[in-house]
Amino acid sequence: MPDAGDRPAGISGSDLAAWQETVGRTETRIEVLGVEPLRRYALAAGCEDDTETTWPPLGHWAFFLPQAGDDEIGHDGHPKRGTFLPPVPLPRRMFAGSAITFIAPLVIGQEAALESRIAQVSHKQGRTGDLVFVEVDRTIAQDKTVRVAERQRFVYRADGLRIEMPRPLDPPPSGERWQPDAVNLFRFSAATFNSHRIHYDLPYAREQEGYPALVVHGPFTATRLAALAMREGPLALFSFRALAPLFLGQPIFLRMAGENAAEAVRCDGEVAMRAQFERA
Repeated sequence: MPDAGDRPAGISGSDLAAWQETVGRTETRIEVLGVEPLRRYALAAGCEDDTETTWPPLGHWAFFLPQAGDDEIGHDGHPKRGTFLPPVPLPRRMFAGSAITFIAPLVIGQEAALESRIAQVSHKQGRTGDLVFVEVDRTIAQDKTVRVAERQRFVYRADGLRIEMPRPLDPPPSGERWQPDAVNLFRFSAATFNSHRIHYDLPYAREQEGYPALVVHGPFTATRLAALAMREGPLALFSFRALAPLFLGQPIFLRMAGENAAEAVRCDGEVAMRAQFERA
């Protein structure tokens, strides 16, 4: 089975056609939504832990976590490919973005059903070579009524040049300063059962993926942007795109970018994530 250690020479039309045959594949999971997983998620995300009365930003991510056994984990720490997601052999895999619709509140203590469906597989050439995008539609239903609908976008790409640590601007960018530490990254990985090694294994992040430091989780940053957006009320829609990596040891600046947008800015002024939202 192809995995992160493989280095493909290029993406052929037959490769893409084979992966596109997975479009329409579905997976269903049933789970009781417990208050303690939600509380741990809230604490890891830096939010209030009064989850019995206050739902944390993007708190549905506390549930339906990956369940791969030790023998089902790839070299990069992700579950091996080819079970649900197509077996794209490009070595780097990232959560590139998501678009979420909050239809109705989820109810703690009740059973819920997650249905995941592969919606699209596409290929294009980027600055570092081949890019393969896989989009997955996920719906969470209770009492046979969909309450949260989300389209997640994953990107697979080839190895690229090593990335240098961003050089801070003086004065720094505008926005609220947020600087997670190694413990924050560990807690978020634990709360979301995310074993991707770029978030905790510095030698791997540097030597295998070319990063200068540990990488801040995209969903962690998205949660902080959602929290910023929710200060004026609950959200009906929230979407985000990851544009550049964020690194441990450097501040991140969170700010509004218009009436219905927010962004996370690196210390060098580059926008690392952009979010759009609509309030309920």
